[in-house]
Amino acid sequence: MKALLQNIQVKLSEVTGLKYIDEDWGQLNYYQPPVKWPCCLIDIANVNYSNLGIDRAKLPQNRQMGKVSVKITLATLKLTNTSMQSPQTQKDQAWFIWDLAQTIHEKLHGFNPEANCSKMLRKSLERTLRDDGVQEYQIMYEFEATNI
Repeated sequence: MKALLQNIQVKLSEVTGLKYIDEDWGQLNYYQPPVKWPCCLIDIANVNYSNLGIDRAKLPQNRQMGKVSVKITLATLKLTNTSMQSPQTQKDQAWFIWDLAQTIHEKLHGFNPEANCSKMLRKSLERTLRDDGVQEYQIMYEFEATNI
């Protein structure tokens, strides 16, 4: 899992608009999150394993396939609104998180995080409601890892 997270982090570093990319260890749960905005946090949300059989030439001998769900948290401070009366430059800045979400999708959708993995495919996007001015979205990707 370590290599998967690191490879995804390296791929996300190609998104120039992100100021902070790291493993999610709860940074956004702090009163003053120790991140730079906008940020992207990566976590293994879930792995479901199934058995592939036994290969006595490998360790472990009991081989498995894992269906991996990766959670990408995209967050920024929402300091301006997007009302029709707002200046266009202000609106562009306020809508920027959606540009980042699209660029992240272009980088990760179809990306192989490891040689033994299928391509990452987006599964869902969900908003996290907050009361502190942080705009946060969870983007889930899935892929399969074999012979683990």
